[in-house]
Amino acid sequence: MELTVPHNCFVNSNSSSSSSQLIKSRFLLVPTPNQIKHPLINQRNRFSSMESQGGTICSASALKDHGSPITSDSPVDTVKDRIGSVKRVTNETNVAVELNLDGVGKPDSSTGIPFLDHMLDQLASHGLFDVHVKATGDIHIDDHHTNEDVALAIGTALLSALGDRKGINRFGDFTAPLDEALIHVSLDLSGRPHLGYDLQIPTERVGTYDTQLVEHFFQSLVNTSGMTLHIRQLAGKNSHHIIEATFKAFARALRQATEYDPRRRGTVPSSKGVLSRS
Repeated sequence: MELTVPHNCFVNSNSSSSSSQLIKSRFLLVPTPNQIKHPLINQRNRFSSMESQGGTICSASALKDHGSPITSDSPVDTVKDRIGSVKRVTNETNVAVELNLDGVGKPDSSTGIPFLDHMLDQLASHGLFDVHVKATGDIHIDDHHTNEDVALAIGTALLSALGDRKGINRFGDFTAPLDEALIHVSLDLSGRPHLGYDLQIPTERVGTYDTQLVEHFFQSLVNTSGMTLHIRQLAGKNSHHIIEATFKAFARALRQATEYDPRRRGTVPSSKGVLSRS
């Protein structure tokens, strides 16, 4: 693999044309103590032998932005992005969702419900998912149908993006604080839909958003994704903080569950050998 040599690389060469090799050369990554402690980095850090005429020794600081070494056979480079796209059209709503589980946290949501857009931005940012949602609906009546159908579409997109679920962690667990609020979320991408919900939101609305719709959002997402999801409020008095901490904790737990386990080596994380929606 050819690339420009980083400034902190040492080039060892017996060739007189060493100046050209300073521009482009093959490289060998040397593990740092931090990599030795972390098997995920070790697995991605493949070593190639130095060429007989010379080679480049680089520290493990020659990494991509997401922290994996720049190698031609890195799992991150060879695995295609897991993307689910869904269009849902009814007499009440028109919803289009694209969800990239291997994204960079890019949000792009327009549902006509400002607070819901804000929560979907939390899902993208803290899950490192690319979440694109475009929705129109009968919000002149209320937000119920749009809130529900957006969640149904996101759950379906998640189901599609996960595929056969080979190699994923499957389980996710995270507790998120937001000022006085503290929310715990635990989930299992089991294929079996179940929601355990225990939030005590003190007000009926945040802005124009009906706070009863929070539970309905997660119930709808659980139903189509086949997820077991438990949400518990450990502390909190401010309605906005409680709901936002919930979406942040959910995003981080889902990120854990959808990421790959390097020790699993592409097998399904189930003693049954299969994880399905049915």
